[in-house]
Amino acid sequence: MASQQAPSVLPETAADDERRLLYQSYIDHCNAHNFEAMERFYTTPTININDEPWPTTKVTAQFRPLVEGFPDWKWEIRHFAVDGDYLALHFRVSGTHLGIFQGIAPTGRKVATTQFTLYRLVDGKYADVWDMTDMEAVMKQIQ
Repeated sequence: MASQQAPSVLPETAADDERRLLYQSYIDHCNAHNFEAMERFYTTPTININDEPWPTTKVTAQFRPLVEGFPDWKWEIRHFAVDGDYLALHFRVSGTHLGIFQGIAPTGRKVATTQFTLYRLVDGKYADVWDMTDMEAVMKQIQ
């Protein structure tokens, strides 16, 4: 009878620690809604978002309507895994609907949903991002 072994877990390396610190700095700028600082973390002139090349300004521009509708919008890291140049994150994202969002007048409601994002680093910059955020859940919470 063959014995079952638990999958091995590789120890964190100094490079993994650096990637975590880099990401923490990035998410701090995201939570401060500092779009200019966020752009410094992306490859230039474009970054691939869900397999499509975007100018860095387009990446940060997508956040503007979100933080106008939810001025306290924040990303809370729930799980964080590093695999070489890939960073996998699970977030709880939340905010209070205090501005117009997707044509819906402010309701004052607090919302929260889940986000999963995979990043690929090249030379210390985010070159590829694959993101899934349950915005349908947000819309249901403000309607």
